[in-house]
Amino acid sequence: MAGMNTLADLFQDELRDVYDAEKRILKALPKMAKAASDEQLRDAFTTHLEETRGHVERLEQVFAALDLKVKGKRCMGMEGILAEGAELMDEDGEESVLDAGLIASAQRVEHYEITAYGSLMAWAKVLGYDDAVELLGENEREEKETDQKLTEIAEGLVNQQASAGGAQDEGEEEEARPARGRSTGRKSPGRSMAKAADRSRRR
Repeated sequence: MAGMNTLADLFQDELRDVYDAEKRILKALPKMAKAASDEQLRDAFTTHLEETRGHVERLEQVFAALDLKVKGKRCMGMEGILAEGAELMDEDGEESVLDAGLIASAQRVEHYEITAYGSLMAWAKVLGYDDAVELLGENEREEKETDQKLTEIAEGLVNQQASAGGAQDEGEEEEARPARGRSTGRKSPGRSMAKAADRSRRR
């Protein structure tokens, strides 16, 4: 196994890592779109699926520009993030609450990628990989735009709906419970004994 001795080695390792991450996201996005109840959220996932195909193509162009074999390296970080998202999609619950959770899962994905692309671009600049800087920058820009779009969807309606849904559920549970102090039709034994004693004194 080759060592990590130069910045170029580190760049290539991270490039393979993010390539694997993008390929995993390609498989996950259709499932996320299917799981989403909010139409805007569904459309955002579908749009980003097309963008992610472009991300993969740009990364392959980076490999070609540097005369490297197109090869991914298992991305443990993205694997874990997507596994958590898959668990959420298996849950039953209020649609808006699950949508809010899906947005959070998707933004974890975006933040991971934004960080990865930022590092790759910084290293590429130092190494003089000008073509790579431009291609990676396009991917980073689209990741940031997607993250912003998800924030707008969450803050625009989904989070409010999730909050209202939770409050409604609590109200229904409260309604189902007898109110404190409300008469249930039964006389309190203590009060009955007090009345009997009072009648006894009056005689």
